[in-house]
Amino acid sequence: MRTRVRAGDQGAFGELFDAYARAVYNHAYRLTADWSTAEDVMASTFMEAWRLRDKVDPEGGSLRPWLLGIATNTARNQFRSNRRYRRAASAAAAAETAVPDHADEVAGRIDDRRRIATALTALAALRRPEREVITLCLGEGLDYEAAAEALGIPVGTVASRLSRARKKLRRTAAGNAAEKVRVNREGPRPVRQTRGDHAKAIRPAQEGNR
Repeated sequence: MRTRVRAGDQGAFGELFDAYARAVYNHAYRLTADWSTAEDVMASTFMEAWRLRDKVDPEGGSLRPWLLGIATNTARNQFRSNRRYRRAASAAAAAETAVPDHADEVAGRIDDRRRIATALTALAALRRPEREVITLCLGEGLDYEAAAEALGIPVGTVASRLSRARKKLRRTAAGNAAEKVRVNREGPRPVRQTRGDHAKAIRPAQEGNR
């Protein structure tokens, strides 16, 4: 496959797309929190792969890490700002949890959407380099060596970023669990009133802390 891709065999690229388009798409979504942007990233990834075909080493294993690396760089150009990612993740998480139909036959899909919303919220707490490593190693199941190949960084850097990301995710999960316990015991926090010279504004406390 590597030799055929390097030679510009269009049939090989068709096989490559069939085998890895879904993985590239899912990876792009985790990195951008936007389905439409993920589609653009997937298309751009395979176009860029075609352009870079002569750089493929004819020796080696699966081309999946190479494609995911291209997708990561493409998504990085789309979402360079963590603030932008957090806005997109927040909007996507809200959309995923707002499921009006609670019929039994769609219960599984509702659970899936809620899991996606939870994952996006957790990923939004990470810095971009940590998010990239988490999505490759945990989302796509790459080992350290394959993730390092995809990102073009040393294996040790993958390990340290993954360790930091896992610690942050554990802290986020613990904080969310503690907040749920508090709300269950005490009820929701009261609104906070802010006085100005001639007007009054009432808004939720969490909004004031943004």
